[in-house]
Amino acid sequence: MPLLQFSTTLSLSPAERESFVAFVTRRYADEMATDTGHVAVTVAEHEPSAMAIGRGVEGPLLFLDAQVRGGRPFAYKRAFALAVLERAGEAFDVPEPNCKVVFTEHAGENMMGLDRVGGDWSDDE
Repeated sequence: MPLLQFSTTLSLSPAERESFVAFVTRRYADEMATDTGHVAVTVAEHEPSAMAIGRGVEGPLLFLDAQVRGGRPFAYKRAFALAVLERAGEAFDVPEPNCKVVFTEHAGENMMGLDRVGGDWSDDE
């Protein structure tokens, strides 16, 4: 039951946002060996003065705060992060130094919806 929260200085059209969210959702499912039904994605657009990164260069910023269930191997998370960052660069011209991904891992029981409480992750999923 991941919550993938993007903060960006980009100004995206609804079609660009929908396409990016669809890409992120599919890619998360592919890289994390799960389905798309429980993946939640948000995109929050901010004024450039509301975001900063120390090593940044001229251009838009894009940060991903990935709240995920603990247990997945580093390689899964790294592959997902790289895919998202590459897509941001290709689709929106976000410079590489202006991107950041942070994973925060939670116990499965700390991730819930109205109809369910998450369980622990296993590689059998």
